This record gives sequence, C-alpha cells and structure tokens, in this order.
Amino acid sequence: EVQLVASGGGLVQAGGSLRLSCAASGFDFDIYAIGWFRQAPGKEREGVSCISSGDGSTVYADSVKGRFTTSSDAAKNTVYLQMNSLKPDDTAVYSCAATRSWLFCSHPEEYQYEYDYFGQGTQVTVSS
Repeated sequence: EVQLVASGGGLVQAGGSLRLSCAASGFDFDIYAIGWFRQAPGKEREGVSCISSGDGSTVYADSVKGRFTTSSDAAKNTVYLQMNSLKPDDTAVYSCAATRSWLFCSHPEEYQYEYDYFGQGTQVTVSS
C-alpha cells in the first residue's frame, strides 16, 4: 500500500519555524521526486517545492524562496520541509506527493494533477 504521511504541522507565531516531514512507503522512494503542496481555505492548491531523486535538485515557489528548504533522507524514506520566517500567509494544509517526472517536479503547481501519489496533509497555522 502506497503511503505518504505528512507530519510536523502546528501553531506558530509569525517569524517562527517549523519542520514538516513526509514519510513514504509502498513504492520505490529512490526513483521518485517528492513535492510539497499547500492549500489555504478558499484558495487553490499551491505548489511549494520539490526535490528530485538522484541528484537532489530542488525547486521552490517564489513565495517561499529563501525561507523554506526541502531535503531528503533516503535511508528513512523521508523528505523534510524546513520552514523559517513564517508568515500568516503561510497558513494552510501542507501535503506531499510523489512523481517520477522531473518535468512535473520542476513545475509542481502546473503539473500537480500529474503526480502519481498524494498524501494527506498536516495543518500549519501562523499567527500574527
């Protein structure tokens, strides 16, 4: 059974930090890129970042560049999203997804519906 389990969300004040984890199982983690997405109430889902398998190349949405960092631990089949300098606009449900395509990974928002697997999310709330 394929699973992508996001965790680590919570309530944090503006300017604070959180680290999200995405634990993957049921598929070959080594050949899949993992993307992070978020959806705020009343808004469409937004692609946040993606990290490729292999060389670990990363992409980020302009809204999070310089504040968020994604990394991968292949030994644990887990991808992380370190979020610093959080803003109230970062409030959303964050989820992770897997794709074998670098094209889809490098353009996560445009190709989000092409991802092979999507997991349930974790709530991040940033208070002002």
